[in-house]
Amino acid sequence: MAVTGNGRAGGGPLAGVRVVELAGIGPGPFAAMLLADLGADVVRVDRPGGGGLAVDPAYDVTNRNKRSVLVDLKSAGGPARVLDLVERADVLVEGFRPGVAERLGVGPADCHARNPGLVYGRMTGWGQEGPLAHTAGHDIGYIAVTGALGMIGDADGPPAVPANLVGDYAGGSLYLVIGVLAALQHARTTGAGQVVDAAIVDGTAHLTAMIHGMMAAGGWQDRRGANLLDGGCPFYGTYETSDGQYMAVGALEQQFYDTFTELLGIADRAPARKDLARWGELRAAVAERFKSRTRAQWTELFEGTDACVAPVLSLREAPDHPHLAARGTFTDFGGIVQPAPAPRFSATPAAVTAGPALPGAHTASVAADWDVPALLGEEA
Repeated sequence: MAVTGNGRAGGGPLAGVRVVELAGIGPGPFAAMLLADLGADVVRVDRPGGGGLAVDPAYDVTNRNKRSVLVDLKSAGGPARVLDLVERADVLVEGFRPGVAERLGVGPADCHARNPGLVYGRMTGWGQEGPLAHTAGHDIGYIAVTGALGMIGDADGPPAVPANLVGDYAGGSLYLVIGVLAALQHARTTGAGQVVDAAIVDGTAHLTAMIHGMMAAGGWQDRRGANLLDGGCPFYGTYETSDGQYMAVGALEQQFYDTFTELLGIADRAPARKDLARWGELRAAVAERFKSRTRAQWTELFEGTDACVAPVLSLREAPDHPHLAARGTFTDFGGIVQPAPAPRFSATPAAVTAGPALPGAHTASVAADWDVPALLGEEA
């Protein structure tokens, strides 16, 4: 019988998969959360005394659906306890700098000696190799050197920082999960595990594949705010409303553009949309109209149409959007409003079954379920 992240019998497409997560920050925990959301039994190995970002563990939803044990990897018996878990696991996820796991005695060679079929997922910014592999970094630096950061923002302003969504989570966590699942399929077919080297710089660069193709074809200029999808196009961008809020416009196709200009009230005087020389004039006309009403009024006008216009909502507003509410895109679990698991499965639905795992809270249950009594030792 499969167990969910909180130890109760449950489902999800990854039910029965066991994952060891060596505690870290950022993309590693998010990747492990995604595996846990999908039904894997994720055991997070936390260090005594904590670490990472100054976030109350009770509110760190990236640790939902997991269980936590405390192990001091620098203690005499710490690595052995982790290897006992590894022997019973399908996947391990770590986010140390290159070489750290090896020095601690839980590197790929150590783990594969105990479990040759293990998928060993490594999450870093720069990757395991290269001139910068051993240097510190954060999301913003990784996306900067890939060209992704330089694409985002107004033509006459600095690059806009997209939180840590593009690098840490899109270029990092999601690529780690893709790699782990692909390697898991290979391991189950052949019995052989392997190392997955997921570098944020690699994943973020990969995300720009279509743009590189467009640039090679002459359809994309290598500068901000001058292209179809980067805000340079007057019918693909954001506009301020009379109450200081914003609307997002994505009316790219002709039929959607026609609906947009008609509902906006400028169909009779909008310059030809393909006349790039008049894009400035078109942008001014669109901006002027949006400033004439509130965001709520424009939302009501465009809602349910094919104009491809939507209100720009804040994080607190998003869960109440009618469409997202109807789909249950967000959920309230334990008093914390948070995104529900994604994507969705018809036969093996995923769910939030447990709140953030507090460090060491599940040592006893994991020791029993995974048959690792050494976790209960005094040095753990």
